[in-house]
Amino acid sequence: MHTDTPSASGAGTLFIVATPIGNLDDLSRRAEQVLASVDLVAAEDTRHSGRLLQHLGVSKAMWPLHDHNERARSDALLERIAGGESVALISDAGTPLISDPGYVLVRAARQRGIRVVPVPGACAMVAALSAAGLPTDRFLFAGFLPAKAVARGKVLESLSREVATLVFYESPRRVVALLEDVRSALGAEREVVLARELTKAFETWYAGSVADVIEALHADAHSGKGEYVVMVSGAPSSGQGPVAVDGDRVLSLLIAELPLKKAVKVAAELTGLARNDLYQRALELKDG
Repeated sequence: MHTDTPSASGAGTLFIVATPIGNLDDLSRRAEQVLASVDLVAAEDTRHSGRLLQHLGVSKAMWPLHDHNERARSDALLERIAGGESVALISDAGTPLISDPGYVLVRAARQRGIRVVPVPGACAMVAALSAAGLPTDRFLFAGFLPAKAVARGKVLESLSREVATLVFYESPRRVVALLEDVRSALGAEREVVLARELTKAFETWYAGSVADVIEALHADAHSGKGEYVVMVSGAPSSGQGPVAVDGDRVLSLLIAELPLKKAVKVAAELTGLARNDLYQRALELKDG
């Protein structure tokens, strides 16, 4: 039977503990018990997580473990666990390793034969998908996309034919820029759902076509606050290439009447197909 007690070898345990993404009542009873029983808490931000422990009435030694020190700190943490201490890894919010630090530590722990135990709980991605109304039988979580527009556009282009629902995290400063790139790479009619401030007092949802949601964000004075989960419907699973017969017909008609770039832009808006794919196809049609 699985328990949260140290292993028989005398080594301690590394617990991966999910913490609330907003509402503190979402912390599980088991997570509280684990945090109260471990010898050490490794936290992405000790000041932030210290407030959570204070709320629980728990006083623990804390080590910062974040992207900039994880490789340097992991060996020391694992030595303590191998010596019999138990450690809880937590992030600022949600489940560790899901676009948060911890991969280096967990992988090294597995390689050393140290027991790693997940303590499930809140995860912004899962919470958002559960209420978005988009297909969830298959989804692709890509975390935070590159901050620079060119690199972000290339990633989105590579996902333009993916039939699974796409899920991203984004900051309020870049969410509109991300959606503009989604419109360029995937088409203006792709359905998107955004969740902001999940589980908090001002939880907000935006849904519709990419164009509609961009307009809604511009109209909302509060859209610049809170982290976003961005979900985008997958490409149609027609089994056809990026441009179907109807796409060819639309392009042919538009090319005859408009400059090439304008024709491609209008075709992307009409068909929902990726602009780059349409541009390449338009060149082929024009040459032909």
